[in-house]
Amino acid sequence: MNQQPDFSKGLIPAIIQDAKTQKVLMLGYMNEEAYLKTIAEKRVTFFSRSKNRLWTKGETSENYLEVVNHLVDCDQDTILIQANPEGPTCHTGADTCFNEPNQDNAAWLDYLKHVIRSRKNETAEKSYTASLFQKGTHKIAQKVGEEAVELVIEALMKNDDLFKGEAADLLFHLLVLLEDRGIGLEEVIKLLQERHQK
Repeated sequence: MNQQPDFSKGLIPAIIQDAKTQKVLMLGYMNEEAYLKTIAEKRVTFFSRSKNRLWTKGETSENYLEVVNHLVDCDQDTILIQANPEGPTCHTGADTCFNEPNQDNAAWLDYLKHVIRSRKNETAEKSYTASLFQKGTHKIAQKVGEEAVELVIEALMKNDDLFKGEAADLLFHLLVLLEDRGIGLEEVIKLLQERHQK
């Protein structure tokens, strides 16, 4: 069960992290009212120390932070909010308040894994991914094999755009196959890490 923040000592820092890329976007402060509003509306609201009032991030810029998940640390005095940013987070126009680019990186594969999992029980008419799951392991494995062959062909043809497209197709279908087999991406990463240490 997620702990509740302890506001007995006043404002609590709230770290905002991109739910997809895992980049830290900014740090703000919340009182209990800001926290409850954030959770209820699924949109990040801080207590602004300079304005001395509640302030919803994006209320003037429309670059809102849409809440995906939130966690409270072990001491109940810091909040971590995972959010999807609607545009740049920093008032300067930068992606983050630390002037880092918030580009999709390998952490995004974890996000995609969860999207694939969510498609598993959808109808085939609405989702290509769901149609693969309904066709079974044999068909999914076949697609992985087809995409691997197409990737090799494009590697030899030396067309970078087509090669990247086939690499994306192979990664996607591999993630579908892992989900079908009930094996998490993190298990494969752990195996790679163990091999790297040898």
